Amino acid sequence: MKFGLLEILTLLGSVGIFLYGMKLMSEGLQKAAGDKLRNILAMMTNNRIVGVLTGFFITVLIQSSSATTVMIVSFVNAGLLSLGQSMAVIMGANVGTTATAWIISIFGFKINIAAFSVPLIGFGVPLLFSKKNVHKSWGEFLIGFAFLFLGLDYLNHSMPDLKSNSEFFAVLQNYTQMGFGSILLFAFIGMVITMIIQSSSATFALVLVMCSKGWISFEIAAAMVLGSNIGTCITPLIASISGNIWAKRAAMGHLLFNVLGSIWALILYFPFIKLISWISVSLAGDPNTLFDFVRDLNTTNPDVLDQLNANTLDLSDPNNKALATQFGNLQYYVSFGLSMFHTVFNLINIFIMIWFTKAYVYIVTKLVSSKDLEDEEESHLTFISSGMLSTAELSIVQAGKEIILYSQRTQRMLSMVRDLYHETNEVEFVKKFSRIQKYENISDRMEVEIATYLAKVSEGRLSDESKRQIQTKLRIISEIESIADSCYNLARTIHRRNDGKIVFTEDINANVELMFNLVESALAQMAALLEIDTIKVSDVNKTQNLENEINNFRNQLKSQNILDVNDGKYPYAMSVVYMDIIVECEKLGDYIVNVVESLADSRLYKR
Repeated sequence: MKFGLLEILTLLGSVGIFLYGMKLMSEGLQKAAGDKLRNILAMMTNNRIVGVLTGFFITVLIQSSSATTVMIVSFVNAGLLSLGQSMAVIMGANVGTTATAWIISIFGFKINIAAFSVPLIGFGVPLLFSKKNVHKSWGEFLIGFAFLFLGLDYLNHSMPDLKSNSEFFAVLQNYTQMGFGSILLFAFIGMVITMIIQSSSATFALVLVMCSKGWISFEIAAAMVLGSNIGTCITPLIASISGNIWAKRAAMGHLLFNVLGSIWALILYFPFIKLISWISVSLAGDPNTLFDFVRDLNTTNPDVLDQLNANTLDLSDPNNKALATQFGNLQYYVSFGLSMFHTVFNLINIFIMIWFTKAYVYIVTKLVSSKDLEDEEESHLTFISSGMLSTAELSIVQAGKEIILYSQRTQRMLSMVRDLYHETNEVEFVKKFSRIQKYENISDRMEVEIATYLAKVSEGRLSDESKRQIQTKLRIISEIESIADSCYNLARTIHRRNDGKIVFTEDINANVELMFNLVESALAQMAALLEIDTIKVSDVNKTQNLENEINNFRNQLKSQNILDVNDGKYPYAMSVVYMDIIVECEKLGDYIVNVVESLADSRLYKR
């Protein structure tokens, strides 16, 4: 067939079906196993071997190294994994992604799985309407699996044939006969294709079909697979853009690992290819034979080659049947060889690189500097972003981490208010008041961004426990924002005191200090409870007792204030500002208790 616009769109559509199948299959598996993923990572230790195995099994489970690495970047972003641990997990994920290559090789060429794809969809669709989330997830997986192989089948049939595109084939051959230059060129092409479609598995499928059609040799195909290892780094790099500095470092570590691995493989490329060919010949067959077979058949009998590619060859003829069998075997040898290349490369890469994990951490820490980190954290969320949603449980964990930081920010605000209260230098007073204003604006944005993030999480299928956690967190961020508002109101009242040239008496200053101490204790207790998994009755009682002390002290000071004003100890204008500070502190106590009681109502509060 001549390759025009329609054929190009058909080829792109085939890749699209394949990618959509990968996405559905991966997401279905993630949802089915989502609640277990955190438990798997909870078993992680600083042991590098355990980290590699964890990355391997998670990637095999969800059938996407990009999803795994994005998830790992998310875990680092959420503070669940250290940078060193993430390096080992990413190494394991690189080996795990070869499982997809093996599935494509075995089912794509040994078994005509495309014939079963439509029945699989028929079996999967009813599961989507099940009331049980796990059944829906498995339905998505089955449909995704079917689409993946439908896409591969369409890709196989939409790839241009040599007979009708001999001119293009001749041009291509010029670029495949430049020795090591061809290897570098096609490694670059493989990298670019993977960066565009963001799936090394899709690139592998595309390369496999090109190789099986005789467009490129096994050597060139392996170079493209090697390049795809670098191209696949683009997904976690994009995901890390809106993450914190540790997420950026984890993504950079992934890129560094794959680039350094590709460098040694390119240096030893031809001996390495000979090793892979020897392994393939020993276990299956020679992957280099297909290219010569297709090229010779295209020269001697191109019509037969077209019929072989279209599966229309008359198999009643024994010679044709033998030829078709030979062609199928040679295609399998190529797919086996490419899968073996992908696997052995990543295994050797891990064996070399795993001993230098600490060096990796050091290098990426230097490459991604912490310069200006403080300014970044002043104005952006640290743990969550719209681009880093993976599983619902992880998203809720990230939101919990962000809420902890949110509460710590209000603690700093209250500390700033105390400093402002005692500041006598006018210039410094203005600076400190402006800083509190800035914190108040940031607090407002944080509430909106965390609430928006949780709203996105709630759009997915959630367990009842996850729904309760989201509701609890929404109540908590509303109360924490009220705490920030109260801190700002205190700052404004203190500003009003200074504008009015009001100088508090020693007794008033002492009383305000005592009230600040009580509020700070309650706020510290609240922040501590946000960081633990289970809230006890005694924890709630302790906070409520502090709030009762604040209320009683407020009542005592209000009564004493009336007496002091009547006795002429200080003017009424001073008493108004004084009481505004005390009443605002009492409101702070109420908001703090509301947060703690929300935690208690959730029974089991997970970070």
